[in-house]
Amino acid sequence: MRSFYIILFVFISVFGYADGNKPFRFAFLTDIHISSNPSSVEDLEWAVDQVNLTNGIAFAIIGGDVTEEGDRASLQIAKERLDRLKVPYYAVPGNHETKWSESGVTAFADIFGNERFRFEYGDYLFLGFNSGPLMRMADGHVAPQDISWLKNELSKESKERPVIIITHYPLKDGDVDNWYEVTDALRPYNIRVILGGHYHQNMTFLYDGIPGILNRSTLRGKEPKGGYSLYELDSDSIHVYEHRIDEAPVQWTSLSLKTVLFDKRGSSDKYPDYSINKQYPEVNNTWLLESGVGIYSSPAVDGKRVFVGDDMGQLTAYALKSGKRLWTFKSGRRIVGTPAVAGGLVVFGSADKCIYGVDSHSGEMRWKIEAKEPVLGAVTIENGIAYIGASDHSFRAIDIQTGSIKWIYEGIRGYIETKPLLTDDLVIFGAWDNTLYALSKKDGKEVWKWTGGLTRMHFSPAAVWPVAAHGKVFITDPQRAMTAIDIHSGETVWRTFQSMVRETIALSEDKERVYSKTMNDSIVCFSTKGTEPRQLWASNVAFGYEHAPSMPVEKDGVIFGSTKEGLIFALNALDGTVLWKHKVGNSLVNTVVPLTKNKVLYTTTEGYIGLINVKNKTK
Repeated sequence: MRSFYIILFVFISVFGYADGNKPFRFAFLTDIHISSNPSSVEDLEWAVDQVNLTNGIAFAIIGGDVTEEGDRASLQIAKERLDRLKVPYYAVPGNHETKWSESGVTAFADIFGNERFRFEYGDYLFLGFNSGPLMRMADGHVAPQDISWLKNELSKESKERPVIIITHYPLKDGDVDNWYEVTDALRPYNIRVILGGHYHQNMTFLYDGIPGILNRSTLRGKEPKGGYSLYELDSDSIHVYEHRIDEAPVQWTSLSLKTVLFDKRGSSDKYPDYSINKQYPEVNNTWLLESGVGIYSSPAVDGKRVFVGDDMGQLTAYALKSGKRLWTFKSGRRIVGTPAVAGGLVVFGSADKCIYGVDSHSGEMRWKIEAKEPVLGAVTIENGIAYIGASDHSFRAIDIQTGSIKWIYEGIRGYIETKPLLTDDLVIFGAWDNTLYALSKKDGKEVWKWTGGLTRMHFSPAAVWPVAAHGKVFITDPQRAMTAIDIHSGETVWRTFQSMVRETIALSEDKERVYSKTMNDSIVCFSTKGTEPRQLWASNVAFGYEHAPSMPVEKDGVIFGSTKEGLIFALNALDGTVLWKHKVGNSLVNTVVPLTKNKVLYTTTEGYIGLINVKNKTK
């Protein structure tokens, strides 16, 4: 490593360094992906050593995807290695910390101090924040509360002050669903550049005119060793270097600090297209609320009230008829799993490591159960018993009136986010350990486990809500397969890749058909009978590329579905004819809750809560 010192000395003598308003340099490390592969740790260690040996670096920025699986152990390893840096560092999470996270995306802030950062160096203000999908496979998304934070931080500053923004995702269409909200918030200010990673390569973009730079991963890839990015800011320019381990930095791009970088008006054609709504004027919102907080679960309803959990840990009750807020109960951290309501109680889990039973009329807590780790699973209630999984490798059955635990099944290797299926005498659910579990509903004893030969954690049947009919359990998984499993033995009956489905499944009301979204445009329908896959129909809904785990739902002969780009649609259940489509936003719509064939409740990750009404009766 010492072999490059002479070259490095020449590099430093040419460019110089100092703090204050003089030229300065910083390191940018991103896409570290700490995993069970020891080379990922070694690559980070090499990068840290290289930064420490490079004179004049004032600080380091960590641009997300610090780990592969978002787990606390990997985050701790990364933190221990990064703490060896001899300069301060500031970190934001990436999608691998936000999509796959046993902690419900709480461990990152616990370990690194926050999911955002703000600091000043010389004349510059640096702002970093999360831009990844939270727990649900979807496009990147900047939460409403993060946009509010960004606006507030910028409002404190002079509009002439130079600002550098850090996100993990590139702020462009196809990567972040509400990128235009971010660039609109930035536009009035002196934004010099937006830095990120995600693509694992050096690239430049314009985000509605604002310069963006993506940076290489610290991973070595096919090279002998990895590297990181080195930034130098002088009075005229931002110079960007790739610094490979044991080599001299090589400049690959630069930006002028003297020129006006973007049109303050922005592009007028960047906003989502809602013209589809004009084709179906019979579809409207009876009411629509904008909570200002991200929502990652579906609503629960008891006939008069709607219950919604959100990213701030709040469970709020609204009047079903009007949308009026009735009460709010605050848990300690974000609510990810969909709640359930029965017997005058709302039951839900929180990332604060607790399961709550809250009075559905008053919002008062009736009981609380403490788990050892965050509780991210959705709830299913049957005959006064709530069933819910958590990240402490356990699954619980709870008496909802007393809050007493009926039984606990332990030994699950992965965390649980799904909604359990209750059928016959079984409770069935998947976890992020490649496994589908079937337990006795009565005592929680294991009946069978199914893995289907899956070996990668990311292929687990963990986000899908299983369904069952004719002696079979039906699931889909990220390996893009639909599978029928014998409900008694746990053996695979059939497994098909023909439709490229992912993590959605639904059962018809008569239990004769299952439905799933494909990853491009279509809904497919298969028979629940027989020992071979038999497709009954496929319908082109034209929703484009789709990989969000929002389940289709059938009600009164109509299939309702939703997408990662804010579209809700309805199909005839027997033949797949498209009945209507309605765009409610531009982010993920969670699994919708149809009340009748003409009324549908929904929530979205951008914080919308709404009730759709179809005036013309659906045939």
